[in-house]
Amino acid sequence: MPGKDAFGTQLLRDTNGAGTFAVVANVSDLSGPARAREAIEVTTHDSPDGYREFIKGLKDGGEVEATIYYDPGNTSHQALDADFEEKDLRDYQLVILPGEADEHTWDFNALITAIGDAYPTDDKIERTVTFKISGKPTLTATG
Repeated sequence: MPGKDAFGTQLLRDTNGAGTFAVVANVSDLSGPARAREAIEVTTHDSPDGYREFIKGLKDGGEVEATIYYDPGNTSHQALDADFEEKDLRDYQLVILPGEADEHTWDFNALITAIGDAYPTDDKIERTVTFKISGKPTLTATG
């Protein structure tokens, strides 16, 4: 099969710092982790054929972005506000294809760097949350 349906993907947060995860409600879109790696230029006057040369630099775990149909009374949405305010990093998970044989989970430690709310006159309230990953995110087959 040339692709998978992303429907059902879940965002979870560690509720107590001890690996007890709870689903964040009403997530409509998720993206990430958007990992990156620095390219360190090492070009010299005798680099072959006049092309720049590079070596591998440090890696960045990237970011995860979530769009949520925001409900200010929802406890999982209130928890994200608290996560933004706290000083410590928190563990989060993205569960891809939950309940299927090909289920995979991204585990990552992150801080919330941005929360933005939108209140359109003719549509639902939305919240966008950006998680900056600290360290290496890990993808594990969990199905």
